[in-house]
Amino acid sequence: MGAIDLSQFHQTFFDESLEGLDVMEDALLALENGASDPERINAIFRAAHSIKGGAATFGFGDVAAFTHVLESLLEEVRDGRRAADEETIELLLQSVDCMRGMLARSHSGGAVADATSETLRERFSALLGKPAESAAATAAHMTPTDGWRIGFRPHPHLLRTGNDPLRMFRELARHGSLVVKQVQPLQQPRPAFADLDPTAAMLGWEVELHGDIPRSHVEQVFDWVEGDCDLEIELLHDRRVPAPAATAVQDAGPHADAGSMRVSIAKVDALINMVGELVIAQSMLGDIGENFSMGRLRQLQGGLAQLHRTTRELQDSVMRIRMLPIAAVFNRFPRLVRDLEHRLGKRVRLELYGESTEVDKTVLEKIGDPLVHLVRNAIDHGLEKPAQRVAAGKPEAGVLRLEARHEGGNVVVEVVDDGAGLQRGPILAKAVERGLVLPGQELGDEEVAELIFQAGFSTNSEATDLSGRGVGMDVVRRNVSDLGGSVRVRSREGKGCTFTIVLPLTLAIIEGLVTELGDERYIVPLVSIVESMQLKGGSVRHVAGGGELFHFRDNWLPLVRLHDVFGCANAVTEIERGIVIVAEACGRRVGLLVDALVGQQQAVIKSLEAHYRRVEGISGATIASEGNVALIVDVDGVVRAAARRRAA
Repeated sequence: MGAIDLSQFHQTFFDESLEGLDVMEDALLALENGASDPERINAIFRAAHSIKGGAATFGFGDVAAFTHVLESLLEEVRDGRRAADEETIELLLQSVDCMRGMLARSHSGGAVADATSETLRERFSALLGKPAESAAATAAHMTPTDGWRIGFRPHPHLLRTGNDPLRMFRELARHGSLVVKQVQPLQQPRPAFADLDPTAAMLGWEVELHGDIPRSHVEQVFDWVEGDCDLEIELLHDRRVPAPAATAVQDAGPHADAGSMRVSIAKVDALINMVGELVIAQSMLGDIGENFSMGRLRQLQGGLAQLHRTTRELQDSVMRIRMLPIAAVFNRFPRLVRDLEHRLGKRVRLELYGESTEVDKTVLEKIGDPLVHLVRNAIDHGLEKPAQRVAAGKPEAGVLRLEARHEGGNVVVEVVDDGAGLQRGPILAKAVERGLVLPGQELGDEEVAELIFQAGFSTNSEATDLSGRGVGMDVVRRNVSDLGGSVRVRSREGKGCTFTIVLPLTLAIIEGLVTELGDERYIVPLVSIVESMQLKGGSVRHVAGGGELFHFRDNWLPLVRLHDVFGCANAVTEIERGIVIVAEACGRRVGLLVDALVGQQQAVIKSLEAHYRRVEGISGATIASEGNVALIVDVDGVVRAAARRRAA
């Protein structure tokens, strides 16, 4: 009998180990907050023990060795020989972060142990009074160094997370002499200038930092981009040989299953039940088809109605399989809030509501970054320091609330704080300085709040690694818009802020309004539509630069002719003969001129980019009821394209 190939179980090991680390982190945070429950300590111990056993079984020796020493320390805490004090909990939290990194490197087939893991293992051994197993990492930290070689290759989405590589290099230069050795394009072949995406990272760097600098200082510079880049840090006098090509092949294996998800047995049972109903309907219609007569017409109509009902229920069952609780995103915030508390000298009470609210898996994966930005901003900008809160008659600890709920066909996520709120004075002063607002111009509270979503807008005079770079809120709005959603803010000065994100439940199927443009059909997502109307002749004003405005509820809104944006032939050009759809785009309302409205349709979205290429103003395609292809309008993209056409 041949040996069993254990590599087929590696993905399961990684998934379960990461879940175990989440359990450890949650229990450690609870212990730090005073919940001294022996069962929590047992849960931490069991999670570490399971990871150690799995690592040893599957041949991840470095992970097993690290967890073995960690387990010995946890055993002393469990037996009461060591107190779960602040220093011990901080060390254990560092070990959780370290193990996540080790598992990630094991996953990709690279070197697992690094200076951080070895240093932590040394500290564990010292606390346990045992001889150190490896002094390599300690020597690298304690003896003078010539400096470090740093390979930094950002992932394409890094800029959209609000991080700036140039700021990181400036921070590195404070520690020593920084020399850029190589700049590498990340895309091959290099795209034409017209095809460059200004929001995507295009370059990677290899730099050398000269000087006697601890590795920890270098790592701290890249703390906020962990998972958003490929990072290599090596001693200058110990340049390692690049990994062989086999590593790339090994790396492709685990990621093939990275899109897996767990599904409850109840959802699978519902799906199987619907398939059974579908088989019954198909059998009945098959019998009618073979022995059809006009006398069986009513029976045929009944069978088709049953098929329609069953198909709709089957569709709903399949979509529910993709739905996951938003707790998967919310669970990262207790640790983030705790670290920011300590770093900024503030006290924060985090409240989470609606963690069981289910969202489409794709939405869940992409909503994390915008929420991280909002939470960081709320703690850094919104919540005051304890002394300031007491002086303002508030409790020392600020309240930060994250809440998720379903409203109709959307999911609503709110980030609420009871801090200082938006400061009208500084915001307006900055807006005037940047030319966004005329001096003396009167703005309402909603208009002032909208200013913070402008690209590059920041009221901080000094940039830090948390804020002040002018990159953040515009990224939040853009990322949410990419998901077909919207974000708005309400603020009361001195009382706090509420940021509300509205997202579709799923990105796979949307409700849309089918419109005609000449000989073609386009679908506008219902989530973007405010209302539709027909304008009278002469109700449109022309402005400088080729733009058009129309009157809508005491406001003048810009008008975008969709047939111009998409180049549709035989389209209606007279305003009074067409229909104007008022839609939300880029945080404001616009009018989209179409020929006619055909009706409402549920559209199954197919990627246009995967089968053709990316088209600005189009988010995807679907098959219309008559069998033709209909394109789905990206309202934000249409507005940007129209603005560029006017500028040209």
